[in-house]
Amino acid sequence: MNYYQDILILPDPEIADQVLMAALFAQLHLKLFHVGEGRIGISFPAVGLTPGNRLRLHGSQDDLTKLAATDWYDNLKEYIFCKSVRPVPEGCRYRTVRRVQYKSNAERLRRRSVKKGWLTQEQAQQQISVLSEKRGRLPFLSMKSRSNGHSWLLFFEHGPLREKPTEGTFSSYGLSAVATVPWF
Repeated sequence: MNYYQDILILPDPEIADQVLMAALFAQLHLKLFHVGEGRIGISFPAVGLTPGNRLRLHGSQDDLTKLAATDWYDNLKEYIFCKSVRPVPEGCRYRTVRRVQYKSNAERLRRRSVKKGWLTQEQAQQQISVLSEKRGRLPFLSMKSRSNGHSWLLFFEHGPLREKPTEGTFSSYGLSAVATVPWF
């Protein structure tokens, strides 16, 4: 995890940065599913209430160069600027970037509880109210499932800064609750 590549969303008056970042991230997910093999992580260096306009890929020089050679972002080239693969600066710190899942949709929770046999339809209506929905304040990307077409929110959290890296594998989203990425 000694190299990185920044991908910047270029300003566009007609399309919000977060929409373009979600499209870029969806393309990356498809490629990491087939190519990443758990060795490429991601971070959002400009993160705030939204992911920001910069996606940073972390990995070995070989893995990042191979990923770039697949032209995974080809259909978004007019909206992004890809910097070259570079070595991570010395003296940086590390952090995890992990997915956070909220139980946030009362209707879905009711359907699931009935389907699993935990509650009857009447019990689910009484016990699971819209008021019990959990809402996060974390940045997110709006995603769409290619298998069933459903839209969902991918919440993520940048963990606390650490002095030393922790090895591990990354999901096909480039996220991990254990493995750290350089933060600078």
